[in-house]
Amino acid sequence: MIVKENFSLKKFNTFKVEVNARFYAELESAEQILELTSQKEFQKLPVLILGEGSNILFTKNYNGIVVRLISKGIKVVDENAEFVFVNAQAGESWDDLVTYCVDKEYYGIENLSLIPGTVGAAPIQNIGAYGVELKDAFVSLEGYDLDKQRKVCFSNNQCAFGYRNSIFKNALKNKFLIANVTLKLKKEKSFNLNYRAFQEFVQKKKSTEITIKEVSDLVKRIRMSKLPDPSKLGNAGSFFKNPEVDNKKFSELKKYFSDLVFFKVDEHSYKIPAGWLIEKCGFKGKKSGNVGTYNKQALVIVNLGSADGIEIVNFAEQIIQAVHTKFGIKLTPEVNII
Repeated sequence: MIVKENFSLKKFNTFKVEVNARFYAELESAEQILELTSQKEFQKLPVLILGEGSNILFTKNYNGIVVRLISKGIKVVDENAEFVFVNAQAGESWDDLVTYCVDKEYYGIENLSLIPGTVGAAPIQNIGAYGVELKDAFVSLEGYDLDKQRKVCFSNNQCAFGYRNSIFKNALKNKFLIANVTLKLKKEKSFNLNYRAFQEFVQKKKSTEITIKEVSDLVKRIRMSKLPDPSKLGNAGSFFKNPEVDNKKFSELKKYFSDLVFFKVDEHSYKIPAGWLIEKCGFKGKKSGNVGTYNKQALVIVNLGSADGIEIVNFAEQIIQAVHTKFGIKLTPEVNII
């Protein structure tokens, strides 16, 4: 375990915002969190669990302990004729886990290729893309309750997964360290290719000819064509959640916006792409000082230079206000703002 004081977090957040942590702790194993938080000098300080910092925006220095778990390892823990159960340590790169499963032809998370972040961060956000969410393959996780100072196991239901949401973003926010995650994946070929961006690909190939590697590669190409590389341009991917509206609001929007883009959630609600709303308000590629939206995807806010967190938040507020004024819809940040 490594503990440092007054530590820069610039390389540990993909927005590349320059802030410091009062203390920074790097853990080689999850068990070390109990040793760390039991030390007298740290007991009354707030704790922030950080992965790769790909879904966070710092607006100020963190006056507490920032904890990063760097444990790695992927293994099959069980299997039967239909399914394989894969366990991954929290410090593993999420995309490395996806690559492992794609190479082994374990089906279920190929649509989640190239999502940045660690395995430990994935359940917190219930990451999702192209019609698939983590909860669809999730079985359980192990971790440490920082209040009760003990190891706990959570099932799928106990995680209270929702759209980009879980119990770890609410009741257990910064009170729980995820140690490892177990997923249930299919051995037989099975794809979710209903997403609009896949249609051209599906029409060109017979379903029996499609391979898991092709689906993963397609997802990567789509993501790279729309999203900036955080190593080159500071960002945290999609800044806002896609809002849902009821039938009444949907009918109203269709009346005034004939080109409305939407996805039907169920008989009572529709999801409207936040990127479309933002673009319609004239924000695609718009710049303001050191901040702007990406010129290929309005949903992504980028750090164009030396922006601090406050400048980025202020720009996001401009977008929220513009969308609310034009559409009567309140956007909610997907990014964790601290």
